[in-house]
Amino acid sequence: MGSAMEHAGVAGGRPKKSPGGSQLWKKALLHSSLCFVMGFFTGFAPSSVSDWRSVAPVGVGSSHMVRTPHLISGAVNRSLLARGVIPAPGAPQPLLVVVTTTESTPTAAGERAAMLTRMAHTLRLVPPPLLWVVVEAAPDVPATAKLLRDTGILYRHLTYKENFTAAEAAAGKERHHQRNTALEHIERHRLAAVVHFAGLGDVYELRFFDQLRQISTFGAWPVARMSRNERKVVIQGPACSSSKVLGWFSRDLSNGTTGTGGGTAATSPEIDVHGFAFNSSVLWDPERWGRYPTSEPDKSQDSMRFVQQVVAEDYSKVKGIPPDCLEIMVWGVDAAPATAPSSSGQTPGNKRRR
Repeated sequence: MGSAMEHAGVAGGRPKKSPGGSQLWKKALLHSSLCFVMGFFTGFAPSSVSDWRSVAPVGVGSSHMVRTPHLISGAVNRSLLARGVIPAPGAPQPLLVVVTTTESTPTAAGERAAMLTRMAHTLRLVPPPLLWVVVEAAPDVPATAKLLRDTGILYRHLTYKENFTAAEAAAGKERHHQRNTALEHIERHRLAAVVHFAGLGDVYELRFFDQLRQISTFGAWPVARMSRNERKVVIQGPACSSSKVLGWFSRDLSNGTTGTGGGTAATSPEIDVHGFAFNSSVLWDPERWGRYPTSEPDKSQDSMRFVQQVVAEDYSKVKGIPPDCLEIMVWGVDAAPATAPSSSGQTPGNKRRR
C-alpha cells in the first residue's frame, strides 16, 4: 500500500509536460531563423531591376545579361565615343542603297535567279538600314518579283519598257539605262542614302559596307576584276595617300602591266562603276557639292554619266577607302565574252531580244 501511496504522490507532485508545447517552440525558432537568413541575403541584392539592366549594352535583351562582365567600363566607353571609335548609342546609321542591274539576254536569264539569290544572302548579313534596288526589263519581272519577296530584305523592284538588242546589251547600253532608271527613282523619292552599284557577280568583304557608311560625298576603292574564261585578273581603282585620292590606276596581274589615268577631260580614266559610291544628295542638290555647269544639255540629264565624271575628274570630292586603298574588299567576275560570228555571218547582236 505504501508503494501505491508513494506512486500516487510522485504522480501528483511532478506532472508530465505536454508534447505539443515543445513542438510549437521548435517551429517558432525555425521560422525566425529562416526569416533572419532571408533578410540578411536580401540586403545584398540591388534595389531594383533597372540596376541590372543599366549595365547591359543598348539593344541587348535580358537573355544576354550573362555577357555583361566582359563589357568595357563606362569610362573607356566615353573615351571611345569621344574619339568616334564606336558609334554613340542610338545614333542613326546612314541608309545604304545597293543598286543591282540585270541582263535581259536569254543566256543570262538562266543565271539571274541563282546570282540574285547569292546577292540576297550577302545583303542579309549587312546591318540595317539597307535598301536593295533591282532593275530589269518588263518581261523578266514576274519570276524575279517572287524571288525578292522571299529574301526578307527591304527592296524596290524597278522595270522599264525599252528594248535593247544583244549587241547593245553587250556594249553596256542596257546596264547604263538601268542605272539611270535607279538614279531617277532615288532622285524622285528623295532617298537620302549612300548609293553603291553592285554587280551580280561581285563578292564582298563584309567590312566593306561599314566603310561605305563613312562616305560623306564620294568614295572609291580598288576592285579586282576576274574573267570567267580567261586566267586574267585586273585591279582598277584609286591611288591614295591615306584617304586622299591622287589618281587612278589599272594593273593586269596576268602580265604585270600597269596603267595610270589622269584627271583632265581629255584623258579621263576608265573607272569601274562598281568601284565608287556617292551620297544621293548630289542628285537633287548639286550646288551643295559644287556642281559645275555643263555645255551639253543631254549630258546634264544623264545622272550616271555626271556622277562618273565628277569621280574621275574632281579628286577633292573623293575619299579613298580603305585608308591608302591598299586592301581589296570587292571582287568581280565578268560575264563570258561575246560569241564569235557564225559561218553565216550573222552575229548575236543582229537578233533582237523578244
